[in-house]
Amino acid sequence: MAKITRAEAREALFGLMFEMEFQTEGDPNQIYERSCQNRDIPSDAYIKKAFFGILSRNDVIDSVISKYSKGWRADRLSKVSRSVLRIAVYEILFEDDIHPNISISQAVGLAVKYGEDRSKQFVNGVLSGLFKDWESNGVSAIIDCAVAAVESAKNGDNIGKDDQADTVESDDEQ
Repeated sequence: MAKITRAEAREALFGLMFEMEFQTEGDPNQIYERSCQNRDIPSDAYIKKAFFGILSRNDVIDSVISKYSKGWRADRLSKVSRSVLRIAVYEILFEDDIHPNISISQAVGLAVKYGEDRSKQFVNGVLSGLFKDWESNGVSAIIDCAVAAVESAKNGDNIGKDDQADTVESDDEQ
């Protein structure tokens, strides 16, 4: 099979991440293999590394998404927006060879192609906030803050957290 571009790999990865939204109980290895076969996804190192990288860091990635989505918890976002954001946040925080501007641009493109009318603006806003923090404070500070938030949530320390996080998402994002 021919080698694919990184943009094509991201789109295939988006399909896998979107599919995972509906198969939360399955074995990720089996889902990955079956999805690759059923959709003729080529064997690509980036797709496999990113897919399992996102799944293994999902709590941290979702914590980052929640922080920069200003009042929207990651679990309240549309499946499309959440899948797109997980890929971009993973790349920005954990892939040193991909500049955040590329990740943001590609994520916005996926949001335009697969999302609702306002998905583009929402995804761009979340990722722009993350990028500004990345430039100012560095990736380690963002990851450390997200890990602390995840640990705090696991310990039940987030009682009384911002009420906006419980707001119902607009029709454009559901």
